Amino acid sequence: MARNAEKAMTTLARWRAAQSNEGARKEQERRPYLASECRDLRKAEKWRMQIIREIAKKVAQIQNAGLGEFRIRDLNDEINKLLREKRHWEAQIKELGGPDYSRVGPRMLDHEGREVPGNRGYKYFGAAKELPGVRELFEQEPPPPPRKTRAELMKDIDADYYGYRDDDDGILLPLEQKAEQEARERAMQEWLAQNEKEPEMEEEIETTAQKAIPSQQDIQEALLARKKQELLEKYVL
Repeated sequence: MARNAEKAMTTLARWRAAQSNEGARKEQERRPYLASECRDLRKAEKWRMQIIREIAKKVAQIQNAGLGEFRIRDLNDEINKLLREKRHWEAQIKELGGPDYSRVGPRMLDHEGREVPGNRGYKYFGAAKELPGVRELFEQEPPPPPRKTRAELMKDIDADYYGYRDDDDGILLPLEQKAEQEARERAMQEWLAQNEKEPEMEEEIETTAQKAIPSQQDIQEALLARKKQELLEKYVL
């Protein structure tokens, strides 16, 4: 009889020990509060998948608009908290040599396959998108771009803008020379037409006509003065 009681006590002790070990194992398997505490890549992947399942469950719940405004807001906050936790685990997975989910992971979509709207990182899911103040938040037009000040506009104005280096491209100078030659020839013909003289006076006529034609420097100064006048009329007047 005593031996049977002893066996029973031994069996009970073993059962209690097994229960204690099981409870300790379950306690150890609880998801760490900080992702940085996990140094096992396999377990980090497991905790990430656990969080994803929790997010999916709450996203399904928040589709019910009949839950009421306060419960919907709480659910939306819980989802955003889980999303932040998921990002921490993904960063830890990358740190442990795993994949970079921030690059290869899919965009956050709602149950209709549309990208979840948000503001400054906070996302709105399901019925939360119809809460008072939320719809208006995303219907507001973006503010117009700020106007540049006069100092900012003048910052990009340099010698090239005013045309001081137009001759450096090798294009304007030949054109000016050609125009100058044509103007010289036209002036000669007009002078000859107005003043019919003897052939022996042709050399003297040509010398006189050249004195009346502006030089290349005069033409460049005139062009620069015209550009400055156009800028003054555009930005000052």
